[in-house]
Amino acid sequence: MAVPTKVAAIDCGTNSIRLLIASRAADGSLVDHDRRLELVRLGEGVDATGRFSPAALERTFAACDQYAAVIRDLGAERVRFVATSAARDVLNRDEFTAGVRARLGADPEVIPGTEEASLSFSGAMSGVQVSAEPAMVIDCGGGSTELVLGRQGSGGPVIESSDSLDVGSVRLRERFLHDDPPTAEQIRGARALVREMLDGSAVDPSQAATVIGVAGTLTSLSAIHQGLKVYDREKVHASRLTTDEIRGVAEVLLASTVDQVEAMGPLKRRRAEVICAGALIVEEIAARMGADEIIISESDILDGIAAQMLDG
Repeated sequence: MAVPTKVAAIDCGTNSIRLLIASRAADGSLVDHDRRLELVRLGEGVDATGRFSPAALERTFAACDQYAAVIRDLGAERVRFVATSAARDVLNRDEFTAGVRARLGADPEVIPGTEEASLSFSGAMSGVQVSAEPAMVIDCGGGSTELVLGRQGSGGPVIESSDSLDVGSVRLRERFLHDDPPTAEQIRGARALVREMLDGSAVDPSQAATVIGVAGTLTSLSAIHQGLKVYDREKVHASRLTTDEIRGVAEVLLASTVDQVEAMGPLKRRRAEVICAGALIVEEIAARMGADEIIISESDILDGIAAQMLDG
């Protein structure tokens, strides 16, 4: 099969589905032709029911229809659809697969954790300057949180350790943080679970000389901290959050109602509904880091998927 010159990478998680259409520049860097996100909450209720709800599937398939039109218009030659945490264990995954295939001509791939770690790490490392290694990448999603510790070798990323923690912003919000805003008791329960998972993790955050944060929770925390009223990708990319700043933002979010969070400006409703849980997870990781700040990268697993396809 010939190596494509323009590809479409789709990352479907518990809360969002994202599209990147990219090609290679003459210098080997990625060129974005289109990058977009829809908050479809595919994993809504999955933790309790073990199934994708009809409403969640309808939202996700509507986004797939939009993406299919963009892919056709821009002439992407190959599509890869990667599904992560929400799609791993559901009972009606066949319904999801058939719906995606009908709209995009590609089956969702539920990739193993080792591949997810490698793609996330290479995508994140491609987007920021790393002066000290090892580096740790944090991807706090809706259903799980990925931690990857490694180095950028001459032949690609060298992963020293990685882990997928079975806790993310949607899952933690649904399981513990029921009130709006959450009660102190609910927050204590959520912290206890996150700490237990970090205690048992294969990745030790204290070993990281540099920490890079990717995806919606981390980019949202940066946007809120900067006081952005409208999300600005350029201002978020390569921004930095110290551990004290993360703690401060988390404290505000855990004490705010969803309406208050949404009124802050940069977040859509479905992100605002779960960002307090994501902030708690990131705060707990930051408390254990060897580095004193997190560098925020807009380059992530999507960039890793696209680069892999373009390299054949």
